[in-house]
Amino acid sequence: MSAPVPLLPPPEARLTRWGRLRDRVLLDPEWSRVIRWLAPLVITTLAAVLRLANLAHPQTLAFDETYYVKDAWSLWVLGYEGTWADGANEAFITGDTSTLSDAGSYVVHPPLGKWLIALGMGAFGVGNSAAWRLPVALIGTATVLLVYFVAKELTRSIVAASVAGLLLAIDGLSIVMSRIGLLDGILTFFILLGFHFILLDRRRSIPLVERAPDDDREYLWGRIIWRRPWVIAAGVALGAATAVKWSGLYALAGLGIYLVVTDALARRRAGVAYWPMDAVARQGVVSFLLLVPVAFVTYLASWTGWLVTAGGYDRQSDANPLVALWNYHESIYGFHVGLSSGHTYASPAWQWPFLVRPTAVWVGDDPSCGTDHCMSVISTVPNPLIWYAGVAAAIYLLYRLVRGLIERRPMPWMYGLPLVGLGVTYVPWLLYPERTIFQFYTVVMVPFLVLALVLALRDVAGRRDDPLYRRQAGERTVMVFLVAVVLVSAFFYPVWTGMSVPYEFWLIHNWLPTWV
Repeated sequence: MSAPVPLLPPPEARLTRWGRLRDRVLLDPEWSRVIRWLAPLVITTLAAVLRLANLAHPQTLAFDETYYVKDAWSLWVLGYEGTWADGANEAFITGDTSTLSDAGSYVVHPPLGKWLIALGMGAFGVGNSAAWRLPVALIGTATVLLVYFVAKELTRSIVAASVAGLLLAIDGLSIVMSRIGLLDGILTFFILLGFHFILLDRRRSIPLVERAPDDDREYLWGRIIWRRPWVIAAGVALGAATAVKWSGLYALAGLGIYLVVTDALARRRAGVAYWPMDAVARQGVVSFLLLVPVAFVTYLASWTGWLVTAGGYDRQSDANPLVALWNYHESIYGFHVGLSSGHTYASPAWQWPFLVRPTAVWVGDDPSCGTDHCMSVISTVPNPLIWYAGVAAAIYLLYRLVRGLIERRPMPWMYGLPLVGLGVTYVPWLLYPERTIFQFYTVVMVPFLVLALVLALRDVAGRRDDPLYRRQAGERTVMVFLVAVVLVSAFFYPVWTGMSVPYEFWLIHNWLPTWV
């Protein structure tokens, strides 16, 4: 008598080939422990190699390095931004800083980002382009690791976090802005760090708010939580972001609103009767006191060099240094609002989603090429697949959220956070259509586009309870997309790092006529 044939599970219960491999690795305690360390380590190492290799090229001041790098050195030696004489660039790259005077220079960005750039030159000297770019490269590498942790906190998935880290590690805009001594990569790190701290606070505080009330009063007004250390940490991070560029202030305001909204929704779920007023007038005030004052103190501390010295621009406008600093800020604000001078690479914010006009931050000649038809370019064009797919993913998440609200269906809470990030890093720029701004400012948006893309790819791959054929098709689609992204990054890497390439090779990287 033949043995009974074992019954196979229904198709809905079967795992795909990828699902079996994933579960075999992640459900095994030993392998899971190794992967938890190995995944972020490998991704961060890849990011470091792409950002640090040949960092000294080009051995010149590229694009706005002419401002920030020289200002950084004057901060290091004077405590404030001094004035440089004509011909300073040519002398500076040889290590000659004699063209620096102690007369205060009018600068329009806070000092923190330039102080960080100065650390590299303080350690390794002036005249070494790798020295002034090293802090930015290390911060750019840390941003990749940070997006891994943010994605892991959002999804509770090592796989999703690894994909997010990989996408940011190989994205061209992130690579370029980590290899040039500008402020925007530093700004990106601090804004993302603030978001990470808010996420950690959400995991800790939301369960406390949703906990069953202890008495009748809490049924009416809810529980007020003062002990929120991650909100204080977020205030420090966002204050630091504002101390790099004022656009960090939008992130501070946006995340403050996010705290109030999430607290309100948690109170509603807990059955608090007056949940809107409770979240705004009671917990909202507490959250403000935990977040904003520490951000202000952090920002003010970044101006210490200007405050304790006498030579900074406008430092003597008032006997009270804080009043003098306020006067200076009024002047800076007027400059930013009125900045409308033309520029070859200017790109208004409405163009950014379409990737109309990337910036070439450096174009050089390479006589070693042996022909007149070679190009050396550092372009801030992102990986086009990551960029356009990220924009599409953000639209998808917004659609899902709006549809869920209209139909009053519960939606995954994590869909909202990338949209908040994109809102505070993109929407404010739409308010200044006449201002001279650049596509590379979107480096601050890229981590949130990557997070939106990862969430959308998870939906494409399918859930465990989807039919087998649906999961197989979805996982294959995601795999093909990721392979294509890696190949496109390899294709564009020469024009992200200023390699000398034939002119025809450079031309085929200009996918839109406006990229030339």
